[in-house]
Amino acid sequence: MKMYADRLPTAVRQLLTDLLVVFWVYAWIRAGLWINDMVEKLGVPGQKLQDAGTGIAGNLNDISGKVGRVPLVGDDLTSPFKSAAGAAASIADAGRQQQEIIDNLALALSLLIIAVPLALVLFLWLPLRLRWMRRAGVAVKVRNEPAGKDLLALRALASRPLNELTKLGPDIAQSWRNGDAAAVDALAALELRDLGLKPAR
Repeated sequence: MKMYADRLPTAVRQLLTDLLVVFWVYAWIRAGLWINDMVEKLGVPGQKLQDAGTGIAGNLNDISGKVGRVPLVGDDLTSPFKSAAGAAASIADAGRQQQEIIDNLALALSLLIIAVPLALVLFLWLPLRLRWMRRAGVAVKVRNEPAGKDLLALRALASRPLNELTKLGPDIAQSWRNGDAAAVDALAALELRDLGLKPAR
């Protein structure tokens, strides 16, 4: 396969397009990571809630343990502390769940932001680029071969617009059918020029 055209304007355009695509993908990846960081910041209150709930539950359980040692009434006194510790643990769980939701949302948004531009590159730009590379690679291999020139001329006759073909002469198709070397060369050069390649030597 051939990476870039022989003709300078086409090669420069291809190179600039490739660089633009690389920069575009990089920019969207950076945007996805930035969005991920921004959304993750929404989980800070959940983290604080979890830490506070865990701390309060731990302290209340400690107090409950100490109060439980009071003779005769210790078990009765621990019940409110245990209930409060359970409520604090629920608050901590709510904070943890909020963080999980935020994490999932951040991941989904960042993947969506990155996936759409990458899909455009993979399914629109890349197939066209690879198609040109294959066509140009084959054209380079055959352009100096007599049979290859015929194939290039035939492709030009089949695919080039009529106004381009008529510039080569009103009877260009007949000349090609008759095996006119000048007509074959002119048609092959037309196809190669469309690909940004230099004509055969």
